[in-house]
Amino acid sequence: MPERRTVALVTLGCARNEVDSEELAGRLEADGWDLVEDASDADVAVVNTCGFVDAAKKDSVDALLEANDLKGHGRTQAVVAVGCMAERYGKDLAEALPEADGVLGFDDYADISDRLQTILNGGIHASHTPRDRRKLLPISPAERQESAASVALPGHGPAVEAAPVDLPEGLAPASGPRAPLRRRLDGSPVASVKLASGCDRRCSFCAIPSFRGSFISRRPSDVLNETRWLAEQGVKEVMLVSENNTSYGKDLGDIRLLESLLPELAEVDGLERVRVSYLQPAEMRPGLIDVLTSTPKVMPYFDLSFQHSAPAVLRAMRRFGDTDRFLELLDTIRSKAPQAGVRSNFIVGFPGETEADLAELERFLNGARLDAIGVFGYSDEDGTEAATYENKLDEDVVAERLARVSRLAEELVSQRAEERVGETVQVLVESVDSAEGAYGRGEHQAPETDGQVLLTSGEGLSVGRMVEAKVVGTEGVDLVAEPLQGSLACSEEAGR
Repeated sequence: MPERRTVALVTLGCARNEVDSEELAGRLEADGWDLVEDASDADVAVVNTCGFVDAAKKDSVDALLEANDLKGHGRTQAVVAVGCMAERYGKDLAEALPEADGVLGFDDYADISDRLQTILNGGIHASHTPRDRRKLLPISPAERQESAASVALPGHGPAVEAAPVDLPEGLAPASGPRAPLRRRLDGSPVASVKLASGCDRRCSFCAIPSFRGSFISRRPSDVLNETRWLAEQGVKEVMLVSENNTSYGKDLGDIRLLESLLPELAEVDGLERVRVSYLQPAEMRPGLIDVLTSTPKVMPYFDLSFQHSAPAVLRAMRRFGDTDRFLELLDTIRSKAPQAGVRSNFIVGFPGETEADLAELERFLNGARLDAIGVFGYSDEDGTEAATYENKLDEDVVAERLARVSRLAEELVSQRAEERVGETVQVLVESVDSAEGAYGRGEHQAPETDGQVLLTSGEGLSVGRMVEAKVVGTEGVDLVAEPLQGSLACSEEAGR
């Protein structure tokens, strides 16, 4: 019997890339590849790259070089780049990084097994020529669904028949929906579900639409089916991801489709939480706020992409809003859910940003009471409108402003954490340490980005349990919480 082919997937970047990696894993496993965790144990190491900002691109190159170093020292024979940086730069990346044995774009995903086999056999698959993926679908959102089948959309993989199962004679396999084309790569109780792909916004600093394409929604039935499948795998929390979740449904004829989908997702058996990420402030609407703040199991969590609050900077970014409008939005949210979690990212040092603009941003941050804040210094991105602007700030000025706002952000999120002392939080346990206790996240905390909760006692707990606890202290943005009397026993009983 021939030796099985092995492959390892190394994923960088955002949660959307994690979903794409699990689709690639599903395709490869269905075609007979064995998936392994360690690249040194794999015939082929596939690096799912990020192409968003310079730091992420550097991390992707480093990961490719690290995987290349394994060749000749173990089983690894080939290293292949996929993902956003591979899609964005194609042949240029292949020429600049000859250590990669292949650079595959999104159009190669459907044939990933054949592509890897060709490379493993010593063949060459030509790297693709990058193109503006916004031009692959009709301009009108209403016409996109009909064309979607002809365009590669990572994370939108079709369902597949479940693997055959040996049954006693006379018994047939149970009927039901087919499994999604996806294979989980870890045992985490949290998983992301792709709601849509692409973006129709034209922010002047962002290149993502050019290589991810125009916005296109997944059908609600596909999202529901995948969520049910994940719950059957033991997932307790799903996080809905896309480049812009507030636009979901506009190409399906219903811009309010998310409001009707969320309650259906919350009713999936076995699921404890539904979380929505990537919300655009300019597209928030009263009905969506109501659903996010009042639906059981839907987290009152708002990942709002503010980016700045000074009107002149926002207009140069091709965005909308200002400090007072953003504060009014937050007031509306907290009037309905006082403990709601809010996070956002900001760019400082944008071309033309004045000291007065920076002070306006600081005014917003001081009034916003955000739970988590990401701050980035502006840098040019290839192919963006902002890269052509003339009124650039000196690098040392950008660095000084980045440090200044980052210090303020760190202070403010620590203060916001301290405001939560005395609150009761529902914690999803994600790791247990016999010496330190258990770690998890409250309703206001998304995976990896928003801090965590240290439970002072981990006795009787296991990963995936929900625990009610009282916040008794803080460590920066993180909370320290004491399980309430009886909650550990109830949690242990629930797991039996």
